[in-house]
Amino acid sequence: MTRTACLGRCGVLALTSIAGVWLGLATAQAEDANKADIEALKKSLAKYEDYTAAVRDLYLSTVGCVFYSGEKIPGSMDYPKGAMGVHFVNVPSVGQKLDPMKPNVLIYEPTKKGLKLVGVEWLVPLTPNVKEVPTLFGQKFMGPMEGHYPLIPREFVHYDLHAWLFRDNPNGMFSPTNPNVKCSKAEFPMLEKPTKMMPGPM
Repeated sequence: MTRTACLGRCGVLALTSIAGVWLGLATAQAEDANKADIEALKKSLAKYEDYTAAVRDLYLSTVGCVFYSGEKIPGSMDYPKGAMGVHFVNVPSVGQKLDPMKPNVLIYEPTKKGLKLVGVEWLVPLTPNVKEVPTLFGQKFMGPMEGHYPLIPREFVHYDLHAWLFRDNPNGMFSPTNPNVKCSKAEFPMLEKPTKMMPGPM
């Protein structure tokens, strides 16, 4: 190998190494920023541990405690076995500008002591103005998909993102279902089929 070739190769390796370090630092900084935002979000939602505070702020219950068996259906969303719990939806906020600090849905688990706040969800309706998949906290939303019938009309085609802020999830904070959340204490448990996927930006 000539001296020139050796210098060129060494230069490429050095640049590659620097780029790798830079990308690693950028990723770590992004993760730290997301962690800080998530902690701030958790603090801002603490008042909703009392579900009556949620109702006063127009988060209204869909009553049914939704859970999934883990069944896989071609052309439908992939929901690992687990629950989504009882959804309290702030209908006026749906379709408004996406706000990471104001989720459209609060998720509760029925327990012996009452409803326990376990997570949140953001909803983005699929409209002609939606040109790409929405993202929050570095996470892509799932969808587009039909509405979760019978609690939500099928015609409500949307994207969604769950965040299990108040209950550990072995499948990850942003998984759509949580096996640690149960509907066994619910007055209205609802075993749902996976929601049908719809065409749109993926």
